[in-house]
This record gives sequence, C-alpha cells and structure tokens, in this order.
Amino acid sequence: MFGEIVDTYTMTESVMDEITVRIVYEGRSAKVLLENSKLQEIEQYYSMVAEAGANEYQVDESKRQITQMRTILGDPGRIEAIARDFVAHYEARIEEGSTLLGKAMFVCSTREIAYQLYQEVIALRPTWAEVLAADSGVELSEKDRKELKPMARVNMVMTRSKDDSEVLWNALGTQEYRKELDRQFKNAKSNFKIAIVVDMWLTGFDVPFLDTMYIDKPLQEHSLIQTISRVNRKFEGKSKGLVVDYIGIKKQMNLALKQYSTIDSQNFEDIEQSIIVVKDHMDLLNAVFHNFDDSLYFFGSPIQQLNTLNKAAEYVQLTQKLEKRFMNLVKRMKAAYDICSGSAAFTNTEKDKIHFYIAVRSIVFKLTKGEAPDTDQMNAKVREMIQEAIKSEGVQEIFKLGDGDQKEVDIFEADYLAKIDKIKLPHTKIKLLQKLLAKAIDDFKRINKIKGVDFSKKMQHLVEKYNERKEADVLQSEVLEDFTNEIIDLYYAMKKEKESFAELGIDFEEKAFYDILKALAIKYDFVYPEDKLVHLAQQVKDVVDDKAKYTDWSKRDDIKAELKVDLIILLAENDYPPVDRDEVYKEIFEQAENFKKYSGR
Repeated sequence: MFGEIVDTYTMTESVMDEITVRIVYEGRSAKVLLENSKLQEIEQYYSMVAEAGANEYQVDESKRQITQMRTILGDPGRIEAIARDFVAHYEARIEEGSTLLGKAMFVCSTREIAYQLYQEVIALRPTWAEVLAADSGVELSEKDRKELKPMARVNMVMTRSKDDSEVLWNALGTQEYRKELDRQFKNAKSNFKIAIVVDMWLTGFDVPFLDTMYIDKPLQEHSLIQTISRVNRKFEGKSKGLVVDYIGIKKQMNLALKQYSTIDSQNFEDIEQSIIVVKDHMDLLNAVFHNFDDSLYFFGSPIQQLNTLNKAAEYVQLTQKLEKRFMNLVKRMKAAYDICSGSAAFTNTEKDKIHFYIAVRSIVFKLTKGEAPDTDQMNAKVREMIQEAIKSEGVQEIFKLGDGDQKEVDIFEADYLAKIDKIKLPHTKIKLLQKLLAKAIDDFKRINKIKGVDFSKKMQHLVEKYNERKEADVLQSEVLEDFTNEIIDLYYAMKKEKESFAELGIDFEEKAFYDILKALAIKYDFVYPEDKLVHLAQQVKDVVDDKAKYTDWSKRDDIKAELKVDLIILLAENDYPPVDRDEVYKEIFEQAENFKKYSGR
C-alpha cells in the first residue's frame, strides 16, 4: 500500500465504456455434487482460507483442509459426473450456436485432476482427440493452411513434471509445443477448441473470442478476478462472457470484487436473469402471434414447416412498427438464450418455439439486410427441414434468390422476374424486390455513378412510402399491388437505362460521361445540341483513357492536374458553356476512377 487510492477504474465502468463485456455466472456444482455434506466442506474450506492472520493453528488446519479438499475434488465419481455435465453443456451451446467459435477453457485444481478430467472427456468423446487442422466444413484460405497446425479439439495446457507418467509426459509436450498450443488456441479457425488448464493462461492471456470459462478450482481475490476476466474481452458478436462454476466460487467472487469496488460486486449477472429474459420475451412474442396458426411448423411435413415460416415472416411485416417490434424482441431473446441455452431451464417444446421465432427473424433479416446472422442459431431440425423443403419451387424461392452461396445471377435476365412472381406473399415479394433492386442499383453506380445515384433517390422514395404503410391500408390488396408495380416499373426503367448507350451509338463509359454533361446542362439551364453532346462524351473518354494508362493515375497529383487542364481545354474547344469547371472535373474524375476500379481496366 502506498497511501490512499488516488483513482480507480472499475470493471463496471469498463463495461459501460464498451471496453469489456459483462460476465454471467452459472452455478452447476449442485448438479455434480449431490451430497450436501460435500458442498458444506467446500464452503468451510473457503471460509478458512478467507480468514485474516495466520497463526500456527490456522496453518496446520489449512494444510489439513487442503489435503481433504483435494480428496473431495479428485473423487473419481465426481470427476466423471463433471465430465458428463461439461460435455453435455458444451455440446448444447455448440448445437444452439450460442458460442462464437466454440472456444472454452476448463480450470482444474491440480494437474492430477486435470488429467483425470481429460481422460473422462476423451472416453465420452473419442473424436475430440482426433488431430485435425480445422473443423469439417470450415473454409480455409492459403494463409490459413500455412498457419494452422493439426491439433486435437481438447488439450491439456500444463508444464511437465518428472513424476509424470509416460502417457501424461507425452501428452503435455515440450515448451515449444506449448507455444504452438498458444498460437492455435488464438486462431479462430483452429480445431483446438477446449483448453484444460491449472495455472497457465489464467493471467495475461487474451483471446477476445473466448466466451466460456468452466471453473473447478478454489480461487480467491485477485486470482479469481484475473481468471474470470479471460471471458470479458470485447469481440464482434459477443455480448457477454459465461462463467460456469463447478466448485462454488460465487460467494468468493463477490467478496473479491468488494475489495476493489462495491459496484463491481453487482457487475455479474446470474444465469437466472437470462432465463427470465428469455421466458418474458417468449410471452411477448406469443402475444404477437396470438392470431397466427403455427401448428404446421411443429407437426407438419418439411414443406409445410417452411411454408409456415414464410407465412409467419409475412405476418410480422404487416406494418413497419410490428416488424421492428418483432425483430427487437427476438434479438433480445436470442442474446439472453445464447447465455442460458446450456441450462436445463427449457423444455423441448419451449426450445422449438425459440427456434421458430429465430428462424422467422432470419427470413425477415435476409429479405431486408442480406445473409441473416441468425441462420446458424437454428437448431439441426430447422436447418434440415429447410434443406429438404428448399428442393421444391414456389414460395421457397425467397431462400434461393440472391443467396451468397449461389452463383452470381443477373436479375435482368428474362426469367428472373418470373421467379419472383411465384412468391404469393405480398410483403415478402416487396421486400425481396427492394433488396434485389438495391443491389442492382449499387452495381449500376459502379459503371454510371450519376444515373445510379438518381435511381437510388427514386428507390429511397418508394421505400419511405412503403414504410409509412398503415395496417388499414395494407389490408387492401390493391395498395400492396401498387407498391409492387411501382418497384417493378423502376426495375424496367433501370433495365432500359442500362441498355440505352447502344441507342446513342456509344459504349457504357461514354454514356456515363454523356449523362454527367447532360445533367450539368440541365442544372445550369442551358441548351447544348444532342449530337455535340455525344461527340464531346467520346472525346472526354479519350482524354481520361490517355491519363488512366498509368496504374497509379488516380493518386498522382501531377496527372490529375494534367487531366483537369485537358478537360478545361476540351470543353472550351467544344463551346460547352463556362459552368463551374471544378464541378465538371470532379464529376468526371469520380466517374472515371469508379469505372476503372470496378471494371478492372
């Protein structure tokens, strides 16, 4: 101690500043320690080591307690029970997609207990000992193949001891091997997912995507805080870290935090809070779907199940207010379920209902934003059902059109609109048309920026008009038909514009320069002959091509200056009115740079 505390920065403040995430506590010691007397002995041990002072009696008593504690913690029946519970809990989180990358750390009390646990886990899941570079189905780049080293899914991370058996000695490996374990655990794609540790990696070891920590070791004060802090690191898609307790550290956790900050002792949520959030949000979602018949999702054939999902997606799109409410409710429910999915708090019926709502949200998200991040959250039943049903035609087109894993398609192909027309759900059709047209406009901007922006504004106007829909209006089929027809009209206008360069006898890029020059003429209200406009656009392209022959032309100030002078001279020679030359140059330069970038020229 060096005097009074000058300043503190608490874990709670760190969470509020979004530097770290909150930690959720799940106690599972009662599930594996059925004898109440064993729980009492562990509690008494904690009370003993927490006592201040250290007289001779306390030292002797502590030694006795430690010996007794190791006997309790190392009991073969207890280790077997923990291994079974750990495997079930871990696999439940993997199946539900509740963990980011499946990375988990298991903290044991001693090296002997760690080895016992490792043996029990491998006995339950022999495949976890198979040496692989990555999980099956994981896409690997050339860089990944160089960096990934084949490893088992579960490994012990401990130093060797001269008293180790030959099997344990070989399993622990050399110092260099432990360094490789470090590198591979920090690699998101590595097959190494579960680290069984005793003392190593508990401090100063940061893996941001590590989101689950299993603890079966007596820990106090700063050691406990350091250990649980392994799962509070910030990472995209990670809202909280989960601490699973097999020994009963909750009281010690609160005591340790109080020493640093009273507010930090309240910074940990109990998993019960997440369970309550999930159930409360399910009640709210059930109320939203009170008038919707979802029975065929649970009891129908795959095609009936998928049709029910699509109809449910249509149901929540009735108004923008309803859609937003549904999406937010499911998002909050899912965030809480990610934390408590490994618990036994939900019946199979409740889990099916959760998966139903997540699946519906995935469809709506896919229609509006693209590839839905929730798709992997759907359990195996839903994924298999979709795979089976997607083989048919009709309403299932929403799963195929614009899919990232499908080959690139041209939405202006003659039969493409016919495919969309198969969709009989009006809101779904409108959303899909919006999404596809938005993508087409984005692509069009790359070859003709000024016209692309113009179509963007028209598209935005339609979207705003659709989003202002009222429930009474959309119940009239002609209102939704009008929305659909307006989008299709814009679709055809864009298709016509895309092909209009041929009518002028010029190419794509020349048409883009033509549009810039014509737009400026309209803006500044002057008349410029059409034939001269076409000819000038061709000459502008020649000037741009002359400068763009240098690979770094768009970054070199000398070439950009030459381009500007050449354009000013060209416009003067062609009697193009003296509008703001900087604006002409800026528009032409941006169009040229954009076109060259995306055309690969």
